[in-house]
Amino acid sequence: MNVPELLESAGLLVPQGIATENDLTIDDVWDYLAHDEWEIALDLLEDLGDAHPLPLAFWETLGTAAEQMQLKTSAAWCHWRHYETRHGIIRVDLTLLPATESRRQTPFSGAGDLRPMWNIGNRTPTGDPTLDIARLWVEHTPTLGPGERSSARLAPLTPTQWRHLQPGATITMHEDRTIAGTAVVLELLPPTA
Repeated sequence: MNVPELLESAGLLVPQGIATENDLTIDDVWDYLAHDEWEIALDLLEDLGDAHPLPLAFWETLGTAAEQMQLKTSAAWCHWRHYETRHGIIRVDLTLLPATESRRQTPFSGAGDLRPMWNIGNRTPTGDPTLDIARLWVEHTPTLGPGERSSARLAPLTPTQWRHLQPGATITMHEDRTIAGTAVVLELLPPTA
């Protein structure tokens, strides 16, 4: 399928009546597609998908369209949302330690590339703490650096290891054995697929 067909296919999975925070609907998507405004239509479809749970096929199709349009960040976001649809959403308030207290000296990309380890309270059979891996997507900013704070989303390598977490829990981020930051769990949503 080409890009317009992919966007149209994804649009057909959006129920009538849902709207973005700005009151844009699937009808607006059809208008943009009719005028070959593919990138705007893609952005609007992403917003509609964030406003209402949509099926795996929606995010998979949007990811393919974004890849064909060579929109790396949009493609990564659509694949991220595909993962969350299948495994659930974990949102946190993340604060990185300052450069004077951490090995990290530079900002990192917030688009899901970093795969730090997390102390989420799990233990080995002998009682020692274990570190669990989860990719990190920083919300509302392209990068996050030492001493900075932002809301973020986590995509665990093994989602079942994270099921015991509750909102308000504090977890620690590690890029090595030392602590790189702390996060307070804001929201946990179950899979919708």
